[in-house]
Amino acid sequence: MSSLRRQLLVALLGVLLLGSLAGAYATYRSALAEIGAVFDYDLRQLALSVRDLAIGVASELPAPDPDFDYIIQVWDRNGARLFYSRPHVDPPSRVQAGFATVETREGRWRVYGLLLQNQAIQVAHPLAVREALAARAAFGTLAPFLLMLPLLGMLVWWLTGRALRPLRRLAAAVTRRRADSLEPVELSGAPAEALPLVTALNGLLERLGTALRRQRDFTADAAHELRSPLTALSLQVQLLERAPDAAARTLALAELREGIARATHLVEQLLGLSRQGPDALPPRERLVLAELAAEVVADHASLAEARGIDLGMTAADTALRLDGEREGLRLLLANLIGNALRYTPQGGRVDVAVHAAGGGACIEVVDNGPGIPPHERERVFDRFYRRAGQEQPGSGLGLSIVRAVAERHGAQVRLLDAPGGGLLVQVVFAPGVNPAA
Repeated sequence: MSSLRRQLLVALLGVLLLGSLAGAYATYRSALAEIGAVFDYDLRQLALSVRDLAIGVASELPAPDPDFDYIIQVWDRNGARLFYSRPHVDPPSRVQAGFATVETREGRWRVYGLLLQNQAIQVAHPLAVREALAARAAFGTLAPFLLMLPLLGMLVWWLTGRALRPLRRLAAAVTRRRADSLEPVELSGAPAEALPLVTALNGLLERLGTALRRQRDFTADAAHELRSPLTALSLQVQLLERAPDAAARTLALAELREGIARATHLVEQLLGLSRQGPDALPPRERLVLAELAAEVVADHASLAEARGIDLGMTAADTALRLDGEREGLRLLLANLIGNALRYTPQGGRVDVAVHAAGGGACIEVVDNGPGIPPHERERVFDRFYRRAGQEQPGSGLGLSIVRAVAERHGAQVRLLDAPGGGLLVQVVFAPGVNPAA
């Protein structure tokens, strides 16, 4: 695990070190140029001084001190060397007027030549001396920082630790929380750089709290709804055990089968609702809505025939495509068609249509049953809600599942009056449903 404090320490000290090295190099180049200018001036002044001494008798020039870095040479007009200050050193031998840099076996030399009528004077100085002086100047600039580097490191370590102290307090506050404590983290006192993280954490806690509340509500509702059919099953088993004759046992057994079917349907609806919550992330694929609707209609054909209901599709736009979750949309269609068949009287009609609408797609299921009064159309989407006076068996979960699946696909569910009486259910998908090319 990388340490932010360590990263800051390395980064800041690295920047300081690089900056100091760059400053030292700039100092070296600047010092080298300045020292070179001074030495070049000295070379010329020394050559002029030797010229004044060399007029007449050059051989009387005094020998320089061994610590003297300059080399002085004097030639007469015939090329004979009259004076050489360092016989043991290999000096530049060419003489040209003015300044020049000459390479020899003993390194590079800076040379100044003075050509007179009867003499030639050359004064040379090793460039290594200049470079050494410039390097000492640069090191003098860098040395204080190098000596202070450990102190700067401790200072940066302390300052970064002080700056990160609010984050440690924030982490400690979150660590001390109980597992069921989902209140938002206090924003006051948090540094501005940490606000996005704290805001995101509060958003996560809010979503987690919502999910837990939904889970608790769902568990409580499921337990409440399962209690009744299980109690009924228990009573029906007792009636079966107490049946006095074969006819009574047959009747009790038939009621038991119906009770088991109702309990099974309720459990299936509960499982479907739990899978289609807004936080679910089922896989999606490219679907043809009309084909999927035709499959669900075919699945319910036998049930419609048994109840004497005319079930069919009135529109099927196969050019519509939708990126959706196949099983979820199948469950949506199954609940809509199943509800329509349940509440449509014998001899009635249920029509299913899939067509384009407003740049998107629309699924319509129309029946000629009793319909739903306008004041109850929002309530019927609540889980386990059933209208008063309804004789048809049901769990009160079908439309809740329909809305959950629709919300997963960004669609709206509308309950309207059918043109010929009954209920018209529309599931309208937002634009983005593209027809096939």
